[in-house]
Amino acid sequence: MAESSYRGRFAPSPTGPLHFGSLVTAVASYLEARKRGGTWLVRIEDLDPLRESPEATERILASLEAHGMRSDEPVCFQSERHAYYHTLINQLLDRGLAYRCACSRKQLSENGGRHPEHCRLGHADPGERPFAVRFALHDEKCRWQDQLLGPQSQTVHAELDDPVILRKEGFYAYQLAVVADDIDQGITHVVRGSDLLEMTAQQQQIFRALGAQPPHWMHIPVIVNAEGQKLSKQNHAPALDNRHAKDNLQQALAALGQDPRQLSGTPDIDTLLDRAAANWAPERIHLTAR
Repeated sequence: MAESSYRGRFAPSPTGPLHFGSLVTAVASYLEARKRGGTWLVRIEDLDPLRESPEATERILASLEAHGMRSDEPVCFQSERHAYYHTLINQLLDRGLAYRCACSRKQLSENGGRHPEHCRLGHADPGERPFAVRFALHDEKCRWQDQLLGPQSQTVHAELDDPVILRKEGFYAYQLAVVADDIDQGITHVVRGSDLLEMTAQQQQIFRALGAQPPHWMHIPVIVNAEGQKLSKQNHAPALDNRHAKDNLQQALAALGQDPRQLSGTPDIDTLLDRAAANWAPERIHLTAR
């Protein structure tokens, strides 16, 4: 049954070109949106200019185009949304839901994760020292239904787990930006790698603090290399060869446990994706990394 209100997204960071592990996530999110008759968006999470490049962004978008996956709306760039994040952080600070923190990692480690200057109480004065802004969690055992993994439960601890939402270098952090943009873009469903599962409870609190309901989550297993490491740019995963896009897609569908018999005889990429979407069955995904 089509769900016209379904809004999903694929949100890579441009620290390098698209690799096979990222393609698998993109395909899963794309097919889930298409199967439900929904909208699929692409967002470039370019928050860290020290690690990213315009060339990587161009290569990611070119790979998605070569593999037949096109955003239904203009591509969103987080680097263009700093004013929005700034406004949200000020709102959280004004409401006592975020706080300035000049503590070093060493100080936090030496104090068992506690803030020696009682930053959460607003007593610390960073002065001219660089400071981060952290979201103030409250103690909670968070439960939700993952659309692939089933019932989930995570416990978050106030102060000990408080995530950074503005880094000391002045860069906006992932935990704020991803929630802010999911809210602003009306994202209803998130398909992403299981390596991000542990962040979910924190993000659910940030969603609620910003007056929004969290989306539905589907966490798929990450793809690993021969050494059992997650395929990533840091682990030197090779870039996709766009000249073999159809083969790449077939391999991604196989990694997602989909029935290859449904894809036989597809003449082109668009037909392959249409047929894969019509037969998309996320319950066939193997729950262990491959």
